[in-house]
Amino acid sequence: MPRDLSIKKVLVIGSGPIVIGQAAEFDYAGAQACRVLKSEGVNVVLVNSNPATIMTDKALADEIYLEPLTDETIKRIIEKEKPDSILAGLGGQTGLTIAMQLSKDGYLDKMGVRLLGTNAYAIDRAEDRELFRETMHKLNQPIIPSEVTDNVEHALEIAERIGYPIIVRPAFTLGGAGGGVANDPRELEVIARNGLMLSPITQVLIEKYIYGWKEIEFEVMRDAAGNAIAICSMENVDPVGVHTGDSVVVAPAVTLSDHEYKMLHDASLAIITELGIEGGCNCQFALDPKSMNYAVIEVNPRVSRSSALASKATGYPIAKVTTKIALGYTLDEIRNDVTGTTFACFEPTVDYIVVKFPKWPFDKFVHASRKLGTAMKATGEVMSIGPSFEMALMKAVRGAEISVDTLSMPVIKNVEDIEAKLHDVDDHRLFTVYEALWRGVSVERINEITRIDCWFISKIKNLVDYEKSIEGKKLGAASYLKGKKLGYTDKALERISGNKISKHKDCVYKMVDTCAAEFKAGTPYFYSTHDTVCEAREVVKHKKPCIIVLGSGPIRIGQGIEFDYSSVHCVWALKKLGYEVAIINNNPETVSTDLIPRIGYILSLLHRRMS
Repeated sequence: MPRDLSIKKVLVIGSGPIVIGQAAEFDYAGAQACRVLKSEGVNVVLVNSNPATIMTDKALADEIYLEPLTDETIKRIIEKEKPDSILAGLGGQTGLTIAMQLSKDGYLDKMGVRLLGTNAYAIDRAEDRELFRETMHKLNQPIIPSEVTDNVEHALEIAERIGYPIIVRPAFTLGGAGGGVANDPRELEVIARNGLMLSPITQVLIEKYIYGWKEIEFEVMRDAAGNAIAICSMENVDPVGVHTGDSVVVAPAVTLSDHEYKMLHDASLAIITELGIEGGCNCQFALDPKSMNYAVIEVNPRVSRSSALASKATGYPIAKVTTKIALGYTLDEIRNDVTGTTFACFEPTVDYIVVKFPKWPFDKFVHASRKLGTAMKATGEVMSIGPSFEMALMKAVRGAEISVDTLSMPVIKNVEDIEAKLHDVDDHRLFTVYEALWRGVSVERINEITRIDCWFISKIKNLVDYEKSIEGKKLGAASYLKGKKLGYTDKALERISGNKISKHKDCVYKMVDTCAAEFKAGTPYFYSTHDTVCEAREVVKHKKPCIIVLGSGPIRIGQGIEFDYSSVHCVWALKKLGYEVAIINNNPETVSTDLIPRIGYILSLLHRRMS
């Protein structure tokens, strides 16, 4: 379908201040939306209260309001600017909640303002816990035993029927805020009361806690004509019970059989079709590792915090395509930015492994509980790419800036009872698994305690076995190359082996092109690895001097998106001066690792130094 020419002036709602669960990824999504709207000749009115974002820069909107994100503020801006449409699905939960409230009040209809993309009814069926359950029952999609309530007394009654432990999931909240696992009525009363207080509609879901099941996500996309594709599958290393923002995440999902993958893939497309979503959507599943049973956990009817990771992992710009769909385009009309020849209706194909590693603030809050659960605690994340899980994981650990360059963490080495430590669900969990393997605890025993899939534990054991094989030995050419392919730096190899390395091997760069090299890529980006062929040299031909801009890494307290803002402006300034620019950063949430700021190409090394 051609673009809807009746859309002339759009109000874009941003995500407000950086909070846990809603950080730079929504500045990235909103910035993409503004760029698309302006490129289509649409007048863009932006409201956001965050001065640190690139979204609130004059280059991305025609009118900018740095105002509180409240119903009253949005109403005043609508009455002044008189937009014909509002785009709320790219500003996180904040923008979506405000737009839904204005729609339910009848204000948008009264002012003649259209909600672009997914309509209010579809959003309600995904966000409202009771309507969501009804929709899943209609589709014959399995859900976890649960009931919805709006008061603590009823929550306690439900829990008695379902049986403890249970999970509390508040409606319309962010990053699992207000939720948690309750093992008895006393814990439930506290969690339910808090969840009801934080839910904008005073509603919580009381759900059976299925400990040990895998958590799988699918990022999916649908247009108004009904075309739907799955962009990316992602798998949490931690089982159900740890918020996906606090879990190490792998893309694509690696432990599923073909049948399991197809089952969840098809379920995702059926769900997005039944809900009537138009644009990006995130579907979360729990999968029993001992059977083919699965359950739908929840659906985000908007560009989610996982969308930035999925976009950078595949090269498929979810926020951009979502905005194009909101303007009336169909997937087969939207050209792929990376290849320049294919279209957005093609599901991306990857020939590498992506690992996301969370960045927690426990270095600032040393006395805070490090326990992880259904409420997110991480402030940011790093992403790494490699041809194997081992290399990608090692790069991610270094990129997280936690003072280690391998999975050997000194604080864990001092733990006497390592099996007891394995029961702790905290930010040191993978390092504890590594130490347990080093001390001879079996893969099966670790799986029994942690419920982490044996595939992940076996991959970590590969690192342990390699380190033991080179300890105190001089590295030959074969063992040195093996170490490099597993993701070790030269410095780490010298420390582990106790011997100096005389000949260093340079890294090469491979492409992220959305199609596993099936089509020629015009504007790919790159990740470092060890191989014989450097694909960057074949693609990038500098016609002008090139300058490298160093990004700021993961979002953490004291270093947020304000430095990504600076990086992007640096690129724009260099571009105006006639230079080509390469960006080095490991943060998938940011605008700097997007197509927007670049000239020539983005070089996404995903860690600071490669020996």
